Amino acid sequence: MHELSLCHAIAGVVKPYAAGRRVDVVRVQVGALRQVVPESLSFCWTLVRDHESMPEAELELELVAAEVTCRSCGQQSEITSRWSVCCPQCDSGDVTVVRGNEFLVTSLDVT
Repeated sequence: MHELSLCHAIAGVVKPYAAGRRVDVVRVQVGALRQVVPESLSFCWTLVRDHESMPEAELELELVAAEVTCRSCGQQSEITSRWSVCCPQCDSGDVTVVRGNEFLVTSLDVT
């Protein structure tokens, strides 16, 4: 379960910006290609936030769909399969990933 180590990394990003203030909300973008289980990430966050002295901090996830541009047919398409990044229009594997690799702390609310 790599979600636990991801939550420790999130806390490592948040704490310096919080600068001792109370963290209320942490917002994170998670791309579909990151192989993160949102429910596991949320559960692990409840463990890490207590350990990192942020007991009230809620984790808000923005799930980002995977999208590719096909070099063969030129189409830009959303990928719905968890197992393949082939172009859904022409089935070519010659694609460039446009979205879906994100794992980013986008903002936090502190008081």
